[in-house]
Amino acid sequence: MIKKVIAAFALAMSVGSALAAVDVNTANTDALRGIKGIGPAKAKAILDEGDAHGPFKDAAEMRKRVKGMGGKTMERLQAEGLTIGPAGKTAAAAHAGSGALAANAAAAAAAHQPVVVKK
Repeated sequence: MIKKVIAAFALAMSVGSALAAVDVNTANTDALRGIKGIGPAKAKAILDEGDAHGPFKDAAEMRKRVKGMGGKTMERLQAEGLTIGPAGKTAAAAHAGSGALAANAAAAAAAHQPVVVKK
C-alpha cells in the first residue's frame, strides 16, 4: 500500500513539474512571475527585450540581452521551469491540447495576456 502511495506522489510531482515549464518566448508577465526568482521588474525587462529585439534563441543569448541575468541565475531559473527556444515551444504545444486552445494560447502570449479556458 505504501509503495502505491509513494508511486502516486512521485507521478503527481513529475506531472506538476512538466506543467510548470514556462517558455520565455511565449510567456506573459503572470507566467514569468510564476517562476521562483522572477519578480515584476525582471518579468518586464524580459518581455521588453523580447518585444524590442525578437525571441531568445537560447540561454546564452538571454544572458547577454537581459541585464542581471548571469550564468547562475539562468541555471536556477531553468531549474525552476523556465525554458527558452524550440524545446519550450514543443512542450507548450503538447500541453495546450487542441488546436483551438493552442491558437488561443499563442494569441494571448503575443498580447501578454493570461489565457482563460472555459469548460
